[in-house]
Amino acid sequence: MTEMKKSGIVGIGSALMDILVREDDEFLRKEDIVKGGMTYVDNEFIDQVVSRAKGKPHIVPGGSACNTIIGIGNLGGNARFVGKMGKDDFAMLFETDLKAQAVDPILFSSASPTGRVLSVITPDAQRSMLTFLGASSEMSMDEITPDCFQDAGIVHIEGYLLFDRELMTAILKAAKSAGAQVCLDLASFTVVEASGDFLESLVRDYVDILIANEDEARVFTGHEDESRALKALSEKADMAVLKLGKRGSLISRSGHVVEISPQGIGADDVIDTTGAGDLWASGFLFGLVSGYTLEKCGSLASMCGYEVCRVVGANIPREAWAGIRKSAGIQQ
Repeated sequence: MTEMKKSGIVGIGSALMDILVREDDEFLRKEDIVKGGMTYVDNEFIDQVVSRAKGKPHIVPGGSACNTIIGIGNLGGNARFVGKMGKDDFAMLFETDLKAQAVDPILFSSASPTGRVLSVITPDAQRSMLTFLGASSEMSMDEITPDCFQDAGIVHIEGYLLFDRELMTAILKAAKSAGAQVCLDLASFTVVEASGDFLESLVRDYVDILIANEDEARVFTGHEDESRALKALSEKADMAVLKLGKRGSLISRSGHVVEISPQGIGADDVIDTTGAGDLWASGFLFGLVSGYTLEKCGSLASMCGYEVCRVVGANIPREAWAGIRKSAGIQQ
């Protein structure tokens, strides 16, 4: 596989601050939080729940596409994130942290508060989320231009943007006008269910790289069987990825299927799965723009996905990034 002419990777999606607390199932019951679920709430409700948590919250930039781009910056890639946020302390923290992790931020501004997600992480490593979208949901099609994607080999889009069809269409057209390949992560099976024929047509017309997990692939293709689901995905985009969690992943390109083994099989150090799929995409997309084989792209993706499960939240520590780069032979 040859290296792309353009090495930049631009992520676009919700600019959210992640607020992470570790609590037990009893805390979830008391706060009436759906275990393993995601519920939209207002800003004040998140503040109230945080005030009743026992431990000090850990606060870092988040959002699916943002997590992926932060990973690419830490791998040494040419990384940019496009999103929208408020004019508050969280916004300043978000931008400062992106720059510190080698990400070029293009952040539109709103009078609304910066969006945030409270993730309650239980001892079984499961996360239960309360989400306030705030300013992140106000990005408009008028703000999206090809300049956002200048020098991009790949534009990575989170599936949650499918809820705003005009915005999604503007992003896809601008990315293609900039000469970039489009990567779409389907994000959630509920997103796929709600998108219907719109998703089918935009994948056909715009998407080059399609990433899905088992549930998303099942809903999108109608196939329970993994091999049939992957084949159906590969008929919709030039390259298709089927993530299988602890069992690894499958990558299909031009009829050629590569099976990727998971990292850390049987490991007992997994404490939080937040961002596992997002960081998997970091390694995979970095590998693609670097000209790696699909096997090496997948191996690097698995390393990133495993390492993020060993920490609370979606931010892999610097020393772990150094180990990933060394194992993958990435020159800094």
